[in-house]
Formats: sequence, structure tokens, C-alpha cells
Amino acid sequence: MAARERAEDLTGRARIRDAALLEFAEHGVKGATIRGIAKAAGVSPALVQHHYGTKEALRAACDEHVIEVIRETKREALNGGMASPSFLAIAMSTALPVQRYLARALTDGSGAASVLFDEAIAFSEEMLERGAPGMAAPNTDDLHGYATVMTGMSFGVIVLHEHMSRALGADVLLGDGYPRMALAMLDVLDDRLLSPELVAQARAALKSLPAPGGRPLDEEDR
Repeated sequence: MAARERAEDLTGRARIRDAALLEFAEHGVKGATIRGIAKAAGVSPALVQHHYGTKEALRAACDEHVIEVIRETKREALNGGMASPSFLAIAMSTALPVQRYLARALTDGSGAASVLFDEAIAFSEEMLERGAPGMAAPNTDDLHGYATVMTGMSFGVIVLHEHMSRALGADVLLGDGYPRMALAMLDVLDDRLLSPELVAQARAALKSLPAPGGRPLDEEDR
């Protein structure tokens, strides 16, 4: 195969994958079809099958792409990209189909969604442990729990995007509502709403709660 043909082949694969992201987001795995994805990509169903074989294989390719986009965007952001309007504009346009796909995958309760969520936790834990410019070390004795809750909060905004959009009066995934939501998220991350004394009291109370069965929590439970 000539270099030009290989390039066109790769471009065709990417176009099909990007169309599949939106089709899976709109219709779910069960509702999306090879024919519908082909129509959205402007290609024949045979070409979709040529590149990916089955709908399940195409879904797996979408999962891999989403994981990589999330990883790369976080790396860029933590390496200074957050301060660049050009990076934010590119990240937003790239992330929108990914976020819509994630919102559907997480609510579908599929095995793929579990993999995506676990990957996001692992990456967050890695970044928190390693550190990055402009990011302080977390104040926690349970880094995995910290990364899990942080990931859940971030994904929760995506899953609840329809409610968030209604409350803010603009679509938080498709552009107009995104800057307002993102600024509010920065405010929440930057604020310290609870006093050190109240935090200490809450920690002590939580650690004294009995575990299931009535015994006090031990270190393994925590």
C-alpha cells in the first residue's frame, strides 16, 4: 500500500471512530448500528467493517481513544496548558465528543465504562503522587480514596450534564455553558470552605463510626 493510501486509510479510520463516538453517545451501544455509524461518517457499512470488523471492536477502539484523550489532555493541562487560551480552545473542541460519549457510557453500566472509570482513577492517583507544576500535594492519608472521589466528582458533572445545563441556562458540553461551569469548578477547587477545626472534628467523628457488624473501623476499613 502506498504512503498516500495508508494516510487515507488512517484518516478513514479516524472519521469512522469520531462518528461512532457521537452515535454511541446518542443511541447507546444497543441502539447504535454499523449502518448508522457509516451514514454519520459518510462511508459505506462495508468500509466500517473493513476497518473495525464488528460494532464491539469499534466500541473498544472508541474506549481506547477516550482514555488516551483524557490522559493527554490532563498531561497538557498540568504542564502549563491551563494558562493558554489556545490550548483551552483545542481541548474543548476535542473533549466535547469524548465527554458526550463518557456521559452515555457511564450511565449505560457497561463493562467498558468500568474500565474507563478505573483508568481515570489510576491516572489521577499517578499524577497526585508524582506531582505536577502548579499542583500541591494532596493532604490525605488515603491517596486511592482521594483519587477515586475526585474522579467521581469530575465524572459526575459529565453524567449530570443535562441537569447542569438546565440549571446554568446553557449547554455545558457544547460550548456556551462550559466556561461558566469550568470557572465554578476552579472556584470550588481553590476554595477552603471548612475551617481546620471543623475538618478535624469531622475526621474524628468519621473515624469513630462503627463498621458493618458494630465493630470500630480499623486501618484496613479506612
